[in-house]
Formats: sequence, structure tokens, C-alpha cells
Amino acid sequence: MFRPTLAASALALLVATPALADNPVPEGTTLAEDQTFTFWLLDAIKSMDPQINTDVEGSDVLRQLFEGLYNEDADGSLVPGVATDHEVSEDQTTYTFTLRDDATWSNGDPVTAQDFVYAWRRLADPATASEYAWYMELMQVVNAPEVISGDMDPEELGVRAVDDHTFEVQIATPLPYFPQMVVHASTFPVHQATIEEHGDNWTRPENMVGNGAYVLDEHILGERVEMSQSDTYWDAENVVLTNLTALTINDVNQGLTRYLAGELDRVDVPAGQFPRLKEEYPEQATSTPYSCSYIYMLNVGDSGPEVLNDVRVRKALAYGIDRDIIVNRILQGGQEPSYNWTHWATAGFEAPETEWSTMSQEDRMAEAQALMEEAGYGPDNPVELTLNYNTSEDHKRIAIAASQMLKPLGFDITLNNMEWKVHTDRMQAQDFEMARYAWCGDYNEASTYLDLFTSYSGHNNGEFFNEEYDAVMKESKTAEDPLPMYQEAERILAEEMPILPIYHYAQVDMVKPDIRGLPTENVMQTWYAKDMYRVAE
Repeated sequence: MFRPTLAASALALLVATPALADNPVPEGTTLAEDQTFTFWLLDAIKSMDPQINTDVEGSDVLRQLFEGLYNEDADGSLVPGVATDHEVSEDQTTYTFTLRDDATWSNGDPVTAQDFVYAWRRLADPATASEYAWYMELMQVVNAPEVISGDMDPEELGVRAVDDHTFEVQIATPLPYFPQMVVHASTFPVHQATIEEHGDNWTRPENMVGNGAYVLDEHILGERVEMSQSDTYWDAENVVLTNLTALTINDVNQGLTRYLAGELDRVDVPAGQFPRLKEEYPEQATSTPYSCSYIYMLNVGDSGPEVLNDVRVRKALAYGIDRDIIVNRILQGGQEPSYNWTHWATAGFEAPETEWSTMSQEDRMAEAQALMEEAGYGPDNPVELTLNYNTSEDHKRIAIAASQMLKPLGFDITLNNMEWKVHTDRMQAQDFEMARYAWCGDYNEASTYLDLFTSYSGHNNGEFFNEEYDAVMKESKTAEDPLPMYQEAERILAEEMPILPIYHYAQVDMVKPDIRGLPTENVMQTWYAKDMYRVAE
């Protein structure tokens, strides 16, 4: 897995070989005749545009249709994508990527360094209105803040095509984990001529031009996505799965039913069912750490309810939720209770000890009651709040449990269920009081979590703005060892409580026993269908 202390030369070696991928199928394996893969999506994918998408599920699809500079293997280590290797300048601020000369778009055009320049400028360009524009700033790309704010033209972003097969990036300060950041879908290249010809319609199946191992055949929003092998992909001869289908099923229990009926090859396990399924289907039920954190975000901005301006109320909300019950009685899938933001399995991270994380739940409840009384609230003068969550039986069960846990403290929580797009649109517009939220790391390093609550974040939907927090995270960018800054940032979140941490994810799945190639050791759970195959049973 990625190690942030690797020297620049070692980082280059990490991705220098193989330049041409090997067939993922071990010698002597008997393949099944059927090489299709059908997987489950909880929600409709909002966009097939790499620079517009914000969803984990959207990224899972985009990773099949497009390819960035690097990919990840089953352990989370970097392997070549369009780039075969890179060099880093002595001052660690200039990255020069060598691109393979056989990478091709699905229309036959060559993939060039200019395609990356165009995509990265497009991501930062205010005209694109990407919620992930801030990612260029997180990557420390030179002039990214000025381009994003509109004070500089996109052409002044610190990227250039030295020639067709050499892509250069200048960053403002050394980031040891920078190469790991380029696996994110927002950094994928896009085909400029196609976008200019079709505008917003370029992502329709009949228009889309991609450079991934698969091409888009059909996309019925909220129903299905169909993909098939691309014959122009540079490593097409080693791609085994012929067709991919993603089915959108909003009900997790219905998803499991359809899996057991043979309609799906992979599906999430509904809350509380993992122990039974593991006993009945030991080879199919799996649980592994997954770099995502589940929280309730509080709207502490100008559009939020006045009562949430009181940190005592926010702390009482956090203290009053019994995470052990949620994890051990509701979820039961290997998740861990959370008293901080950054996922426990993040590389190089150690959560700081905070006052509330070391209390017993009985003591937390007593402290929550005292805080509410001090703030002037209680069962006789309740705090009324609305909790939004997107459609899912699991989210509903957790929300009901949390509201019941908080009621004795004097919280009257109204639950408000809505479809994913409506839910996210309202969060982005600060049209909520409390909202179910989950963040999955974009790369395996703590800043992928902690940068989210800076003032420059594109996803700080609760509008928590704190100068001390910003300063700590800014300091972390140049620190030889950023861990103390990350721990201080976590302490500030614990003291100010703009979010209610609930639990850290595990990837809890049912996977058909003949499927091979899904990652088991990569906490990011980044998967590529080109590395997968089915064996004969």
C-alpha cells in the first residue's frame, strides 16, 4: 500500500513496471463461459462526466469507462494506467508523467497529454461549476485557488503538455501522497472535441467517447447502466469480462432478494443480516474495512436553525447517540463505532484521544443532559429538528434509533426521507438542518477527510468555518510529519462538533463464489472490472 514517506525515486519505481499489464487470470485457471458481471447501485448516478460526478457509485462506473494516469491494484498500490511512470523534480514540486503511446480513445483518436491538460483545466474552471474543483486545490496544483475563484484564466493552471506523451504538473508545495491522488475520477482525461460538439449531452451512450476498458452501451437513469468491452483499449487483449451491468435498486433488502435469485453478482448486505448470511453462505458473505465515515452533518451556517449555533446543543446531540447499539445491534457487519471523522484504517493515521471518546455511554448521556439543561432545553422545552436522509432501509433504521436515543434529552427529531439527487441537491444548497452524510476517501491519507471541513472545501455543506482549523490544515501541507496537525484538526471537530460521527464503514457484501479479482486488502475498495473474471464452478 502507498507509503507517504517513500522517496521520489521510490515512488517512480512503484509505478514503473509493468508498462503492459499481465492477464489477470492465473495460469491453470478454467474460465467460465459466461464472462458478464452484474452489480448493485443504491442510487441513480447523477452524472457520467468525470469532472462533474461526486458519487462513489458514479466513480465505480467511470473507472470502467475512463482511465487516469494511474490505477490501483488489489493491495492499493499504484500501477500504470495511461502513465507508465513519472519523475519528480529535486524540490518535489514538478511531476512529469510519461504517457504510453498506445492509449486510444474509443473513437480511435490517440490519448495525449493535452487531454489531461484540458480535463484538469476544465475541473478548475468556474464555468464547469464542478463540486470537485477544490480537488485541484487539495492537490496543490499551482494557481488552482486563483483559477477556481475566477481571478486567473484556466490556461494559467500549473499543468502543461510538454509533448503528446509527456504531462507536467507543478504543485505549490511538496505532497508525498500526490501520485495517489491521480487515481481519482475527477482527474481522468476527457475528449475535448466530443464535449465541444455535444455539450452537456456528451455523456449519452450514443455520444460518449472514453478511454477505459469498457464503453457505455445504455444508461437508463435510476434503472441500469450497460457496458461492454472496448476494442480500442490499450490492454484489451487482457480484459476478460465481456459485459457489465449496474442495476439501481433503492431497497437494500430487495437487492439481496434479487442477488439470491441470481440476478446480481454483487450486492451490499442489509443491516443486521451479515451474521446469518455468513453462516448460510460462508464463501459469499464478506466484510472488510472500507475508507468511508457515516455522520449526521449539522447546518451551522447562516441558513441553519439558530439552536445549532449553540455548541452545547451540538455536543448533546453527539453524546446522546449510542454507537455501540447502532453497530452491534442494527448493522452487525464489522463496522466500528466512530467518535472522530477520519476512518480508523486510513494509512498513517492515529485518532487522538478526546474527552467524549473515552467516556462510557452512561457518562456521555449524563453530560448531554447537563449540557441541555445549561442551554435551557429538555423534555419540557424540546429542541425541534428535522433529519434528512436518502432512501435506504438501513438509513431509516439508524435514523429511527438515533431519534429515539435523543428523545429523553429533549430532542424532537422529525425524519425526512428523500431520493438521492434531491437529498444531495438540498445539502449543497444548505437547505437542511441535520442530514445523513457519508464521505469515502479519495485517496488513502487523512487529509482526504480533514480537508473537507476547511473553508475552501467544495463539500463543507454545513458551512462550518473555523480559522484555527484552516490554519492547522494549511500547516499540515508543509509539515514533515502531518499527523500532529491531523490530530489537532480532529480535536477541533470534537470541541466544536459540527458533525455527529456515527460509524466507520466496512464493505459488507455478498459476492458470487465464481467471481475473482475484487480487492480484499485495499481499504479504498477501488475495483476495476478489467482485473476481474469468472471461473468455472
